[in-house]
Amino acid sequence: MPWHQTGLRWLWLALVIIVVDQITKLYVANTFNYRETVEFIPYLQWTYVHNKGAAFSFLSDAGGWQRWFFAFIAVAISGLLIYWLKGISRNVWLQGVSFSLVLGGAIGNLIDRIYLGYVIDFIDFYVGNWHWPAFNIADSAICVGAVLLILDALRGEQKTPETKESN
Repeated sequence: MPWHQTGLRWLWLALVIIVVDQITKLYVANTFNYRETVEFIPYLQWTYVHNKGAAFSFLSDAGGWQRWFFAFIAVAISGLLIYWLKGISRNVWLQGVSFSLVLGGAIGNLIDRIYLGYVIDFIDFYVGNWHWPAFNIADSAICVGAVLLILDALRGEQKTPETKESN
């Protein structure tokens, strides 16, 4: 089956996520001092931090081995997502979009991890003195993609016009 008839047609979305993620991280790294915080809007500020771990700084103090461990996981997941994209029809758009969002986010953070040894985070959501762990565009894409996958699974298999005709 040609690539444009599969979920691979959504790879452009992964590329957009990677580019936007890297541009925003470069902007923050070149504009802010480390740990500098700038109020953006109420409940949301930019705070430039480095994350040597995974989500919520998991294993950030593990001594360095986690850099390559998380890089390996990102490469493996990226390969799996591309394989899955290749295996789905282009009409299964929600899965295609979901996989591409997760793929773009995984590669965006992988780039940081390989070249810098840490991931640049800067989006700081807070209420009062409580702060959600800082995150970035790649993390956001991964979360949105995961939520869309869950919604797609809860929705169940939908018949496309092609499957209705064959019944």
